[in-house]
Amino acid sequence: MNRLDDKVALITGGARGQGASEAELFIAAGAKVVITDVLEDEGNATAQRLGEACSFISHDVTSVSDWERVVAETVERHGRLDVLVNNAGIFRIASMLQTSVEDWNQMLAVNQTGVFLGMKACAPAMQAHNAGSIINISSIAGLGAAAVAHAYAATKWAVRGMSKAAAVELAPSGIRVNSVHPGIIDTHMLQEFGDELRDRMETRIPLGRVATAEEVAKLVLFLASEDSSYCSGHEFVVDGAMTA
Repeated sequence: MNRLDDKVALITGGARGQGASEAELFIAAGAKVVITDVLEDEGNATAQRLGEACSFISHDVTSVSDWERVVAETVERHGRLDVLVNNAGIFRIASMLQTSVEDWNQMLAVNQTGVFLGMKACAPAMQAHNAGSIINISSIAGLGAAAVAHAYAATKWAVRGMSKAAAVELAPSGIRVNSVHPGIIDTHMLQEFGDELRDRMETRIPLGRVATAEEVAKLVLFLASEDSSYCSGHEFVVDGAMTA
């Protein structure tokens, strides 16, 4: 039996990178997966590549009505919802003094409010069968200072706290909530660093290299499966010992 047999998962930001890797591993483990993103062409291409177990829905995670539509379509198509991966996020290099109010509000809308809306929209579908796993993708920027990315760090600290609060609230319904804190991962987001900053960051990783998206996805798969049945309300770090 596969680890996610008979499970239905919803993964935001699933058109490429980490979200697409998660979807691929989930399908290999037996799940039906719905990926969502604002990147429609890439999302459709990823769903086509992953086969009939994967479908794509265009989705703005900052929109209440989009969340309602996505959850309704997922349940209508598959009859249930077992796993939510709040993976969608944006990143910009900017210190506090460099951050405009407009950039601050956009970062909070996608990275923080999007996670809140996702948990709020998906929890009732999980409560219907008294089980579920919610995995919120935070960052090592949510564990310590990140002066070069002030707004991003603020949102990732928020995701950490929101995950803990939701874990306690939803535990009586059999729903587990955890946050995942990747370090430097080889995805499109890493391009925001630029070569010089990336090289400087890489020298701070004790394992001596950046991680692949699949290495993060394997941890997310663990949290989605019953292998982590007693894990809830905690941070799971995948950073090559960088924060150690």
